[in-house]
Amino acid sequence: MEDILKILNKIEAPLIFLSKNSYKNLKVVRDLERTVSGFLDELRTAFLSHCRESSAMKIPEDIIRELYNTFEGFDSLSISDKKKRIDNAFVYIQELKSLCSGTAPSIPDNSVIQNEGSLTDCFRRLSTDVQYIKGVGPKVATMLGRKGVRNVEDMIYFLPRRYEDRRHIKSISSVNIGVPETVMGTIMDVGIRRYRNRRVLEATVDDGTGLLTAKWFQGNFLYLGKKFKEGEKIILTGEVKIFLLGKDMLHPDYEILDEQDDELLHFKRIVPIYSETEGLHQKYIRKIMMRVVSDYSPCIPSPIPDEICRRNNLVAIDYAIRNVHFPDHDQDIEALNDLRSPARRRLVFDEFFFFELGMALKRKGHLFEPGISFATGGDLVKRFYDILPFGLTGAQKRVIGEIETDMARAFPMNRLLQGDVGSGKTVVSMAAMVAACESGYQAAIMAPTEILAEQHFNNIRGWADRLGIKAAILTGNTKAADRRKIIKGIESGDTGIVVGTHAIIQEGVDFRNLGFVVVDEQHRFGVIQRAALRAKGLNPDVLVMTATPIPRTLAMTVYGDLDISVIDEMPPGKKPIKTKVFYEKSREKVYDIIRGEVGKGNQVFIVYPLVEESEALDLRDATSMAAHLREDIFPDLRVGLIHGRMKGSEKEMVMADFKNRNLDILVSTTVIEVGIDIPAASLMVVEHAERFGLSQLHQLRGRVGRSSLDSYCALIAQHKGSADARKRLRVMEQTNDGFRIAEEDLLIRGPGEFMGTKQSGLPDFRVASILRDASTLNEARREAFLLIEKDPNLEKPEHKALKKVLMKRWETRLEIAKTG
Repeated sequence: MEDILKILNKIEAPLIFLSKNSYKNLKVVRDLERTVSGFLDELRTAFLSHCRESSAMKIPEDIIRELYNTFEGFDSLSISDKKKRIDNAFVYIQELKSLCSGTAPSIPDNSVIQNEGSLTDCFRRLSTDVQYIKGVGPKVATMLGRKGVRNVEDMIYFLPRRYEDRRHIKSISSVNIGVPETVMGTIMDVGIRRYRNRRVLEATVDDGTGLLTAKWFQGNFLYLGKKFKEGEKIILTGEVKIFLLGKDMLHPDYEILDEQDDELLHFKRIVPIYSETEGLHQKYIRKIMMRVVSDYSPCIPSPIPDEICRRNNLVAIDYAIRNVHFPDHDQDIEALNDLRSPARRRLVFDEFFFFELGMALKRKGHLFEPGISFATGGDLVKRFYDILPFGLTGAQKRVIGEIETDMARAFPMNRLLQGDVGSGKTVVSMAAMVAACESGYQAAIMAPTEILAEQHFNNIRGWADRLGIKAAILTGNTKAADRRKIIKGIESGDTGIVVGTHAIIQEGVDFRNLGFVVVDEQHRFGVIQRAALRAKGLNPDVLVMTATPIPRTLAMTVYGDLDISVIDEMPPGKKPIKTKVFYEKSREKVYDIIRGEVGKGNQVFIVYPLVEESEALDLRDATSMAAHLREDIFPDLRVGLIHGRMKGSEKEMVMADFKNRNLDILVSTTVIEVGIDIPAASLMVVEHAERFGLSQLHQLRGRVGRSSLDSYCALIAQHKGSADARKRLRVMEQTNDGFRIAEEDLLIRGPGEFMGTKQSGLPDFRVASILRDASTLNEARREAFLLIEKDPNLEKPEHKALKKVLMKRWETRLEIAKTG
């Protein structure tokens, strides 16, 4: 393609000369039309030659024809028209150059950014404050800041939200009825009309071949009415309809054009449509973006090895940046709007690849750290299995085997254990902790709440006492004297198993030889907290447990550096919980069901979304409803109340009363969402169920059905809930499978909301979506892990730039994220 690029440079050279010094040289130019036409003849001949060599290549006739038209009659034009024509020509030439680079092999040329100096310069240029981009300034920078755009790199990744096909602007006389079309004309008339007592804003447009009326039935009429002025040029895109023999567009997309607007930027092409903010409109954003893309796209460093790019059919990164903002003339508009263009795919792969490369490096890094090689399957572990009143399920045995294999190795284990509510994760973690104690090490289990820590301790202490292992619990509410005694036992090594909340990672708690760590309900802990617990031992083995099933794509992303074990089998005889949705009119029926369950000798949970009444939210709350239920609905029953604002000792007292059957009904907030074990509870009632996420509803439902009792879940919802809320409730009625529920919840809410982005460690991808782009995630993960397998520390000379870009992307996250 070098011959074509040379011809394009020959066409461009005189235009660059003419455009210097504010186009002063235009006054003396002669015969430019003839000169450029000769070059264009050469260009067409060169393209023909390449087409004969490659059947995949086509002559860009439309662009070459536009260039011919641009210079037709050039010498007789006014100076201002000549300026416009030259500006248009630059855009066409740039498009042809992009086409040439796009049809060349799709391997990025990273030679420009292979050395450290060039990379550092790239990072510096990309971090330039957006206000210093030509045409921006402080005022526009503030507007862009509202969209999260603060520097050049942010601007490059501020991608179009959709695209409009303005390659073929139709005359109004030739538009097809019933299909989307784009027309351009002059506004002849603007006004508000009335049709059957309904106000309609109408703008009549004339393009010289006919009239078309744009209509808006809703929206800010005053704003639009002021915006549209007679005599202005406008582009309209929308479906054409016939009304009273005239052509209409209802609520079309529109753009008002100025005389000085660059036609080639705003139409006669596929046009990017960006997310707007007040005072900053499409044409202005496009103009800035064209400058940014032209000046800075070569600075985006993505030195992914050539063979990886070839294997995955990736286009060059700078080509991808240009094409995702200003697509070439021959791009597929549907693929662009469906977010599956080759340009976007490259950017998605790029994001996933560097994320997964970091994950692979972290995971490989664990293998190079000195760890503890535990003796597994000893007599103490066998005794533990013997004292259990039940046999282990096949899934529990498989997972224990996976954990024991890791524990026997001489490097630290990092494993995620997923299991639905009631699947037996605690027993699995206890088997591992017993093996650690039998090898002469201490074990710790950290839970997110005091209630859950207490429950773990009650189970673990019963087993530990019979095995001769000393267990202790340490929480924020542990009394000072008891705390000193417990810490002494931890420091001396007398205490084998420590159960606690975040209190066990505080300063002043020093383990003698911590070898095994269990972190329960992972997503409730911040990354720093988990790392702090890990730091208490000399590279202890880490088992992360969660009862919130995490779909595979999400687990791969958030826990990509961990091995994953799944308990996908329930203990025999565990009955499914029957779930039904009730609406307000059926409230009395729910109260009858509650009374019926208590009459059988069972207990009931009733959960509310709020602790106290809120002026801002029209919702029932736990505090006032507990009083109402106690005094007005169930005066003959024992009703208790628990919520997160109560002191730890108060909560413990209420839970003890409920567990000891001193209460029939426990009114609560979601404080009981995780882990509470009340075997006699057979009914869970959730008020305002439409306000809860699917996974949260599933966790609440899991508080019942923890014995052989037939158990039920009643979801009381308001009719005014959203379509997504109704969908969530239907899923709850249909299945008890936590993994299916998690998949549905992920689809409805999206990854960030599903995990709780701030504390989950979930990366904030700018382009990629782990749902939409799951297949690309798999490809990028495979390539990243394969690369680290071959070069574990990225030390090879050809990976030097890759490592620098990786470290820049991850910044400080590699170290603190060691525990997931």
